[in-house]
Amino acid sequence: MLATLDIAASLDYFSKLGFETHDFGDNNYGIAIREHIEIHFWLCTDKQVAENTSCYVRVNDIHALRADFAKRIRVGGVVKTPRGMDELYVYDPCGSLVKFGQVTDPTLLADAVQEAPR
Repeated sequence: MLATLDIAASLDYFSKLGFETHDFGDNNYGIAIREHIEIHFWLCTDKQVAENTSCYVRVNDIHALRADFAKRIRVGGVVKTPRGMDELYVYDPCGSLVKFGQVTDPTLLADAVQEAPR
């Protein structure tokens, strides 16, 4: 779930990215769905909360997703991480971050998970 200052603006943005969107009429809650991805939005009034909210979505083909997004809006490139992931970062109009990621090196990812503090 992502915090947003404006349900309609967030849903409109994700609609432009090819998501099917649902506003439940009260402007307090919305959902964006694309294939197996489902992102929920809740209305908040604190800009700092919205700008510090994020979620991580694993995908099977990050480059195809980026290419599709790039046909629709201006979007950054895919970033290789030291954790064995390729990632694409998308910020909605209210500052919430969605990181889309694809495993590119399972051994690096496994090492990163084993080293994570518990």
